[in-house]
Amino acid sequence: MKAAVLHHFGQPLTIEDVAQPALADDEVLVQTIACGIDGTDLKLCDGFGYTPELPFVMGHEIAGIVHQIGNRVSGFQVGDRVVIYNFLICGKCMFCLTHREQLCPNMRGVMGVLNWHGGYAEYVRVPAQQLIPIPDEVAWEDAAVSCDAALTAVHALERSRLRLGETVVIIGIGGVGSVLVQLARLAGAHVIVIDHDGQRAHWATENGAHDFLDSSVEADIPQAVQTLTHGMGAACVIDVVGKEATMNAGFNSLQRSGRMVIVGYTPEQYPVPGKQLAQNELEVIGTRAGRRQNLLDALNLMANGQLKSIVRYRYGLEQINAALDYLRSGAAIGRIVLKYTV
Repeated sequence: MKAAVLHHFGQPLTIEDVAQPALADDEVLVQTIACGIDGTDLKLCDGFGYTPELPFVMGHEIAGIVHQIGNRVSGFQVGDRVVIYNFLICGKCMFCLTHREQLCPNMRGVMGVLNWHGGYAEYVRVPAQQLIPIPDEVAWEDAAVSCDAALTAVHALERSRLRLGETVVIIGIGGVGSVLVQLARLAGAHVIVIDHDGQRAHWATENGAHDFLDSSVEADIPQAVQTLTHGMGAACVIDVVGKEATMNAGFNSLQRSGRMVIVGYTPEQYPVPGKQLAQNELEVIGTRAGRRQNLLDALNLMANGQLKSIVRYRYGLEQINAALDYLRSGAAIGRIVLKYTV
């Protein structure tokens, strides 16, 4: 089968023929139909964050067709449309048993990220317990990006405790940010989007934002948020970027008792001012990917037409390096997906 293989950090992937994986009794072979790419893939290519043993096949937003099933697999059959939940959890620890499985300390791996080859290949071997059916109403590309972009956004909003009528600031309108804007609007919030690219203003509005601030032009983001909120500040800030500048701007845009949710991360750090944090009863909340239930919720929202597609670009597997280069350039507005022949 064809696969795009990472042999060296900092180097392009190579398209090559690799052996089709053999299955254990509890595993399934999925034919990849669509696979999203995102910032996590760029970090993997650079050797930042997760550092899988090389050579490695990336791709963690996988939608496909069940092609073969192991002897002890039940509940799925050849031909089923499925997505793959990324975290290969133990199922026995406190976090798994209390539905916070993305925090499992005993994971065997993360699909297409660590210890388990992913969807930059024509076929993917996966434990059957990772599979979730795709509703008939959801297109392949949208199902694929639900595995990370939509799942992460659903969980981040869950962590934010956003309430009807509150003002939320969303920093960064890439894939996760685009879904977050839609979800926040569905939740009845007033949505302000901040991005460094003024050309994304239309995209923010299209996804439901009420206001857009261009951080490359706006000298004082917290003051601009104060103006838009009539001096109140934001009840919640969700930072999908995670740079020192964005965290600083977000934290200083909060109203008293406000909540700041950190989704994105970079090597940069932000020292939180203790006095401001304590005296204003502010909260800083981390959020990691999402739970299986969040993936189900995302798929159902798509099936019901409450979430619209954020996919704007489609590449073939052989074009993977061009797709990654385009993502790295920052020019992409909306999501990029690898689309394979059915």
